[in-house]
Amino acid sequence: MHRVEHVMGMPIVVAVRDGDVPDAVFDWFRHVDATFSTFKADSEISRLRRGELARADASNEVQRVLARCDELRKETAGFFDIDAVDGDPSGYVKGWSVDEAAAILDRAGFEEYGINAGGDIRTRGRWTIGIQHPLEPQEIAQVVEGDDLAVATSGAYERGDHVRDPHTDEAPSGVLSVTITGPDLGTADAYATAAFAMGGRGAPGWTARLRGYEAMTILSDGRVLSTPHFPSA
Repeated sequence: MHRVEHVMGMPIVVAVRDGDVPDAVFDWFRHVDATFSTFKADSEISRLRRGELARADASNEVQRVLARCDELRKETAGFFDIDAVDGDPSGYVKGWSVDEAAAILDRAGFEEYGINAGGDIRTRGRWTIGIQHPLEPQEIAQVVEGDDLAVATSGAYERGDHVRDPHTDEAPSGVLSVTITGPDLGTADAYATAAFAMGGRGAPGWTARLRGYEAMTILSDGRVLSTPHFPSA
């Protein structure tokens, strides 16, 4: 069975192969939206951004997310930096929230499921996933297949130039999209954002050095570069 709801400003699809999708999964996404949405004036993250709430006084959940974002800034040489977007952690929160939703399904005993939140995908069991072509919305650029996948893609084709190089505030050049797979979707999401911000010159070399994560980079000239163990079908 699958269930779709519009939460966090996007359609979220949850599919399970045996049983019904628990209400707790979408209750969780609504909680994340209420806590981290920059479009809700009363959310914790909005209050933090306005200076009405000190970071030390934020909930443990928010503090953990912000601490991980601090770590990711260091891991990506500053290419993933929420301070460059006025303290908005959504580049990590979306993937992290899906990981937590997957944990809810795990605890409920589901052994085969898929969650798709705006292109951030988490699966349990064996699934086949099509990666949208960055220039041809109806085309598949690559098919990913494997067990227990976390897949995140960053590019300009869905939301325009929303990713910029934090060091120069310029839109990246030479790259159309970056897809990252690995054990943790929140981290994969941030890595994909950082690699895309690096542009066509920086992304391939940086992703080649990642440990535990694989990457596929589509360059502006049409070349597709993948790390050795990227789970292509």
